[in-house]
Amino acid sequence: MGRVHGSGLQAELRNEHGSKNNVPQYDIAIVGGGMVGMALACSLASRPLTKQLTVAIIDSNPALGREEHFKKDDPPDSRVSTVTPATISFYKGMKDNTVNVTLSQNKNGACGTLVKRLADFTTGKDTQDIMREMQIKKLLGCVVENKVLHRSLLSCIQNKDFQKTIYPSRLTSMTLSPSLSSVGVGVDGTSSGTTTSTCGGLAKLELSDGSSLYTKLVVGADGSKSHVRELAGFKTTGWKYSQNAIICTVEHAVDNQCAWQRFLPAGPIALLPIGDKFSNIVWTMSPKESSDCKSMSEDDFVDAVNNALDYGYGPHPQSKLFGGGNIFSWFGADITSSASECFEVPPKAVKLASERMVFPLSLMHANKYASRRVVLIGDAAHTVHPLAGQGVNLGFGDASALSRVIAEGVAVGSDIGQVTLLKRYEADRKMANITMMAILDGFQKAYSVDFGPLNVLRAAAFHGAQYISPLKRNIISFASGEQSMPLFS
Repeated sequence: MGRVHGSGLQAELRNEHGSKNNVPQYDIAIVGGGMVGMALACSLASRPLTKQLTVAIIDSNPALGREEHFKKDDPPDSRVSTVTPATISFYKGMKDNTVNVTLSQNKNGACGTLVKRLADFTTGKDTQDIMREMQIKKLLGCVVENKVLHRSLLSCIQNKDFQKTIYPSRLTSMTLSPSLSSVGVGVDGTSSGTTTSTCGGLAKLELSDGSSLYTKLVVGADGSKSHVRELAGFKTTGWKYSQNAIICTVEHAVDNQCAWQRFLPAGPIALLPIGDKFSNIVWTMSPKESSDCKSMSEDDFVDAVNNALDYGYGPHPQSKLFGGGNIFSWFGADITSSASECFEVPPKAVKLASERMVFPLSLMHANKYASRRVVLIGDAAHTVHPLAGQGVNLGFGDASALSRVIAEGVAVGSDIGQVTLLKRYEADRKMANITMMAILDGFQKAYSVDFGPLNVLRAAAFHGAQYISPLKRNIISFASGEQSMPLFS
């Protein structure tokens, strides 16, 4: 059961959800109806203990209030996400065919793709053996257009018996009053001890269309410039990179079934297949270079992409580390070298298939994720460099963990906005997120310096990881999102 909030529905909303001075009251208000916010709503709708909770979704995006049907010949979205196996498992736990079919085969049939080559221009080395191990053992992930994944998540909550109300508006203010009484949720998911007399202990949200509502828990899923985070007074730590990312979609003459990434002097370029001879480009470069690339002609830009993916910044990567010798051969005599294999060149782009979009890159982390009645997930809590495509997967991990913690609170009749409960979510996610952020920031910094001795050390580490089995296993597990700490095991 779901509704889009409007003036004609006010009386019905008040009767259903209870009210205080004609203001509707909810268990949870999710501010931000993007992929991470919708994933949380879908997860709550899928859990027996939380599916009876009343949920408000606040987002001014008009797509939330209209039916959208994608056709195979629609132009591909220039924004895509690389979804890891851990995220796919999260979706499977929702037991919703709409989302799982999307992950099995999106509208262009691009899923189950693998990163086959990671190449370093400064040393001419690639990671063939690690990538082959990923191919043998598991999928590294699949590439899905954001608009397709978002629509699937919205369909998920629409298909479920879920008490949601969508507010097509923006949050303008948030008032957190002192608690007047305990506000609990019963094991069956229904409110217990919550009446209109307890609204003083809830959060009151006022929206840009003049409407307002009370809620036990405010979830900030409203992105890197989170208004919820600002209103709650959460401080952040971070910095801006002197890099921009330019993203777009290109078309090939042949199908591309493989993801590629090459590290260049100004930053990595990634080629991510989305099916039907289309691939998404994520190219990190200096702000001036991004301005030049955005303004150049389409043909010149396509030439620049092909140049960057091929011979533009040096020779093709080789499989051996130093000439004919291999300094890591002593790690084990049973290592099968891939030195006889040639570097495989990505398929050439023949045409630009979307607009070019430019985004400044930064790292940001909220010093805390939770306080009484307020919690952050996704980019509202952390942003990372896009070089490994992990940002949205961290957000999905947040949604999964928060949904589980809320269910645990419901099971014992706790107030779901209680800070001690929400801190369990923070403790679960903070270390995993910080670890991934540190790794990605380390990669960014390591590949931002073109200095001979450092290049040799980097090549040794890059190549040597192929021959240290515990490290290789952990790299694979960490990249697929199935392990939170990159430690030997």
